[in-house]
Amino acid sequence: MRARKPIIGVPADRRLLGSHWFHCVGEKYLKAVADAADAVPLIVPAFGEQSELDVLLERCDGVLLTGSPSNVEPHRYDGPPSAPGTWHDPERDATTLPLIPRAVAAGLPLLAVCRGFQELNVAYGGTLHQKLHELPGFLMHKEDETRPLEEQYGPAHEVRLTPGGLLARLAGRETIEVNSLHSQGIDRLGSGLAVEARAPDGVIEAVRVADAAGFAVAVQWHPEWQVLTNDFSTALFAAFGAAARAHARSVAAANDDR
Repeated sequence: MRARKPIIGVPADRRLLGSHWFHCVGEKYLKAVADAADAVPLIVPAFGEQSELDVLLERCDGVLLTGSPSNVEPHRYDGPPSAPGTWHDPERDATTLPLIPRAVAAGLPLLAVCRGFQELNVAYGGTLHQKLHELPGFLMHKEDETRPLEEQYGPAHEVRLTPGGLLARLAGRETIEVNSLHSQGIDRLGSGLAVEARAPDGVIEAVRVADAAGFAVAVQWHPEWQVLTNDFSTALFAAFGAAARAHARSVAAANDDR
């Protein structure tokens, strides 16, 4: 019998569209899971404390944490109040922050992108800079929203991969070019996280959970964007998908033994 494709849980943003609330995930993330990870994406509502996390962890073979225009609320990491007008999504925070360590502890493969990268750092006790572009000594990591989308998501700067790290092994080289569309960035690294990449200004651009039993990686850039046109992005999602398939096989084998 043909093995089933792994199921990847993708926590949603909660957004007010018109007069109604919706739970939304960008198509580019769902397509990256389907096309590059060869898995089935499953949108997970941002119900916060009402989320059935144990049920989700039993049903899924991996978790993808996406980017979003919203910022993690600063009270989650004892940060100063946000500037007026900052977009927050407390329901997503209340869903993803408890989900992350539980997913890793359960051995589910996890890939986190942009906001998800920041969520993972906060979930492990780290802190964030809220506006990197306003701090001296840092590159402009934020996109120019006046430019066409293709330019916003185009290569912005190089990152240096940690020698011997997971991403360096995937890339087969020490540096790669990445896009850059973020205002927040890691200030204090979370406990138990290992740096996988840095920007030229020293900003941490990728991490992994050091003691995770399986794949648990986060990147600050957006590898989901036109994923099949970038060799490293394709390799990253393929590795995530392979880890999810291995998890699905282990679950199926355990069920067969019962």
